[in-house]
Amino acid sequence: MRQSELLGLKWSDVDFDRATVRVRQQLTWTPKVGFKLSEPKTAKGRRAIVLPSFAVAALRQHRHDQQEERIRADVWEDFDLVFPNEVGKPEDRGNLVRRHFIPLLAKAKLPRVRFHDLRHTSATLLLSQGAHPKVVQERLGHSTIAVTLDVYSHVLPTMQQQAAEQLESLIGSA
Repeated sequence: MRQSELLGLKWSDVDFDRATVRVRQQLTWTPKVGFKLSEPKTAKGRRAIVLPSFAVAALRQHRHDQQEERIRADVWEDFDLVFPNEVGKPEDRGNLVRRHFIPLLAKAKLPRVRFHDLRHTSATLLLSQGAHPKVVQERLGHSTIAVTLDVYSHVLPTMQQQAAEQLESLIGSA
């Protein structure tokens, strides 16, 4: 998900039983309005994403931790956000990176990368493991498969070798 989509994600959009999240809105900020929830830019941006079990478990734990924080907080404004600030309001994207993302990278002894690089890593890993590009496009919310293929074409050369190996195993040498 894009950073703005994660910051706009509501608990009502998380379906633990089906292991999915629905991307319905994104959090944006403008000087005139301040924080605002708005629909994603394109129809393809509104999507359902099936989660792996480790992500569902992490979200369950996060919800539990958030409920405990809420009880301890002197003030909590309930916006139903999955990733709010410490008082329940929309989180500023800069604070998300400075207060949470960069410290997590340091704790895990990982190099400092941009938050958006998480999307690239996910797509690259999926494509390199043989996920169909159309599925990756849908997960990322790209408007067309051409966008996905253009951005991630560097992953595809190994897919040519895999295709040749698959043909070899199906047909074999004559």
